[in-house]
Amino acid sequence: MQRLSQRTATFTDSVIRRMTRVSMKFGAINLSQGFPDFDPPQPILDRLAEVAHQGPHQYSVTWGAQNFREALAEKQSRFMGRRIDPDSEIVVTCGSTEAMMAAMMTVTDPGDKVVVFSPFYENYGADAILSGAEPLYVPLEPPSFRFDPEKLEDAFRQHPKALILCNPSNPCGKVFTRKELEIIAGLARTYDVYVITDEVYEHIVYAPHRHTYIATLPGMAERTLSCSSLSKTYSITGWRLGYIIASPEIVDTARKVHDFLTVGAASPLQEAAVTGLRFGDGYYRELAAVYTEKKDLFMRGLDDLKIPHTDPEGAYYVLLDISEFGFKDDVVFCEKLAEHVGVGAVPGSSFFHEPENRYIRLHFAKKKDTLEAALERLSGMRRKMSKLKG
Repeated sequence: MQRLSQRTATFTDSVIRRMTRVSMKFGAINLSQGFPDFDPPQPILDRLAEVAHQGPHQYSVTWGAQNFREALAEKQSRFMGRRIDPDSEIVVTCGSTEAMMAAMMTVTDPGDKVVVFSPFYENYGADAILSGAEPLYVPLEPPSFRFDPEKLEDAFRQHPKALILCNPSNPCGKVFTRKELEIIAGLARTYDVYVITDEVYEHIVYAPHRHTYIATLPGMAERTLSCSSLSKTYSITGWRLGYIIASPEIVDTARKVHDFLTVGAASPLQEAAVTGLRFGDGYYRELAAVYTEKKDLFMRGLDDLKIPHTDPEGAYYVLLDISEFGFKDDVVFCEKLAEHVGVGAVPGSSFFHEPENRYIRLHFAKKKDTLEAALERLSGMRRKMSKLKG
């Protein structure tokens, strides 16, 4: 038989989703894949129950139901500080995963180059490869995860077609400062480069840090594809409702790509989610407060256990430094952590282009009881993992 596609030969299945399966196998508390163990807001659930009986149950307009796009445009116009046209500047997708892939296929051709900051969410490298593009990696230096502007411009000098910006960042929790975004925007304008953003954690930011939409900087609206989803903001990761916001010229192409990728997002879920999109600003302040409390609880617990870790500025991930254990393979470490300690984590090497295996990623989008139980289990990490190594 002829060989299968070679474009997939340079990457594996999702390490994050694999670690969820490992967690399930050993009955570990799953702090690997970033989804909550608490319910979405009750008004959204109540509306979903109504929709189950009332509909719609058939296809919506392929690029998103009219009332969903209108509610999304109203909400994002408020937060982004500019008017977004629901009829010409939005594509509703099956999660931000599809939004990012559709955005990549909208702006790149095979052979184009794409700048990716490292560490990065694992999908970005695969998105570039599946699109036939070549990723150019620019390091974010631990522990502050700042970038060197000269190294970034070196990547731009190679004439990339686009740059991927995850802000707030998964996995390191970095929130790019306005000054950093202005550097990126200046290079994008100078070298005529598109910016594809992943902003799914836009409302989960910890004081004093603030999220700035790069699309709102001068000259960036026409060259930015703002991708996000409802998954993290409303705790509905399984609903797979995402979107691209961009200029009408970009959206016109993105709609064609989206149409042939998935046809459209689930119409009953769009109908129910409109309720969440119409929440007032108080909901987003409360969301930030809830996650600040979870972060503080988990960081204090790690400090009490004297486990070295990063301090996230946004999102809900923390990187633990496991250098002291001397494991050469962080994947093996995470497998043994799930089996013997009972906590699921993601090996940091899956996020870095550089050879890096001193980190594992945990998340704290869990109920207080779950986080406390995880910390109790982690209290035995040194004793158990040191024995395994020894």
